[in-house]
Amino acid sequence: MAEEKLELDKKTKKKYIKGIKVKESWQYKVFRVINTIIMLFICATTLYPFLYLVAQSFSSEAAIIKGQVSIIPVGFNFTTYKSVLLKNDFEFLMYYKNTILYAVIGTFFSVLFSAMLAYPLSKPRLILNKFFVPFIIFTMYFGGGMIPNYILMTALGLRNTVFSFILPGLIGTYYVLLMKSFFASLPHELEEAGEIDGLSKYGVFFRIVFPISKPIVATMVLFYMAGYWSNWFNAFLYLEDRSKWPVAYHLRQIIIGASTSADPGSVSQENMQIAANIKSCSMVLMAVPIICVYPFIQKYFVQGMMLGGVKG
Repeated sequence: MAEEKLELDKKTKKKYIKGIKVKESWQYKVFRVINTIIMLFICATTLYPFLYLVAQSFSSEAAIIKGQVSIIPVGFNFTTYKSVLLKNDFEFLMYYKNTILYAVIGTFFSVLFSAMLAYPLSKPRLILNKFFVPFIIFTMYFGGGMIPNYILMTALGLRNTVFSFILPGLIGTYYVLLMKSFFASLPHELEEAGEIDGLSKYGVFFRIVFPISKPIVATMVLFYMAGYWSNWFNAFLYLEDRSKWPVAYHLRQIIIGASTSADPGSVSQENMQIAANIKSCSMVLMAVPIICVYPFIQKYFVQGMMLGGVKG
């Protein structure tokens, strides 16, 4: 009987919700239709550029030159991907390996250190708390600049090392504030129970607070990993050894090379279209890994953003 009550009565157009009979008004039906149309339009406008890039990267050069490509590949082939992935004895895979290494190591330490900074800041009883929080926020608007950072890395002997790629973006101020708000929303009784059981401050953090903070941790993992994955500027400044380049910097060099060779004043429209094909392929190769990771942490991402932004 309960299941029958929950079914939509097609004759009367009424619904039963928890035993209460509710009739949908015509205004609500109109709103639902309009809302569905708007959301479909937003999804279409959001997906179209990416689908166009994917289609162009798999299309033949002749179809691109004739402008026949929309969201469906024309003359489907893997020629461009082969030229990018197999160039110079699989060096692209070496760059991919470097990027995965930088992203994993950088994300691990960034999330760890950001959490260790945000946790004490979430405690009102922290000495000079009102000084530290504004001091950290100050760094969001004012920094030393590129030249002082370059001089610092050179003076520390970190140029052309993994640390020069990771350290400049190790802690993000905005992410620290999000984690601070999340930690402040956790019940204090859990920490008191841990202290009563004999845990130290570090024990409370690593064995109680950190494990129950999956939503905000997953959110930070996505943010930091996306940042490290697409970061090419630190490699441009500090990494001279080609074997240590991340894939983002390598693809940037490919795009620059394609754009230079496709200068409208020096070459034909055909070369310009082929250069666009290479750019599309490079963008797809950069975006696909992050797109594949996001669905697995999407529920934590939404929850973490909502909870992390409740309190200031």
